[in-house]
Amino acid sequence: MTQFNGDQKVDSSILTKPERKFIDWMVPKIPIRIRTYHLTLMTVPISLFIIIFGYLAKDNINWLWLVSFMIFTQWLTDSLDGSLGKYQGEGLIRWGYYMDHFLDYIFLCAILIGYSFILPDNLKYLQFFVLAIFGAFMVNSYLAFAASNKFRIAHLGIGPTEVRIIFILINTMIILFGKTYIGASLPYILILSTIGLIIVTYRTQKEIWNMDKNP
Repeated sequence: MTQFNGDQKVDSSILTKPERKFIDWMVPKIPIRIRTYHLTLMTVPISLFIIIFGYLAKDNINWLWLVSFMIFTQWLTDSLDGSLGKYQGEGLIRWGYYMDHFLDYIFLCAILIGYSFILPDNLKYLQFFVLAIFGAFMVNSYLAFAASNKFRIAHLGIGPTEVRIIFILINTMIILFGKTYIGASLPYILILSTIGLIIVTYRTQKEIWNMDKNP
């Protein structure tokens, strides 16, 4: 049986090194009663809270501070769960791969649903394009892993951590400067994400092509 490498990520993002140092420092301090699957499944209530707080933000924009806190909390649990499983010898590598990344998609959907409550009606359609592009990055990672057994979630120096920071910055700008900011930023996010997806897809297919041609 081919060795499963879903827990071995290749490439790195801008914040990979400091994030790795924090994880290595934090994991031994987590109480033994907290298991890897507890952290993984935390994304479910976090996603629900993001939708609730996003709905409340349509009447009071300051609820977005709690949305940002939920995004931070999801980063914390998502960053620690895999390393905690290895540290505790849990052995849930395949389960962790499946649930972790499926719930990442649920988390992304929750954020966009939350934004739908405060986005101007004439720009809500852009959310579907953003979801399609961001979802395509995920699909590319999973298909590339199936073809190459190399799991890559960071592209062009940008990974899940950097994306979460972008969402938190957007929330902060909306709170400070008003709801129109998100409407103004969405087209640029969409354009840059599309360009990034084209570059990533081209590089990925070229790598897999070479693997076929030079086994």
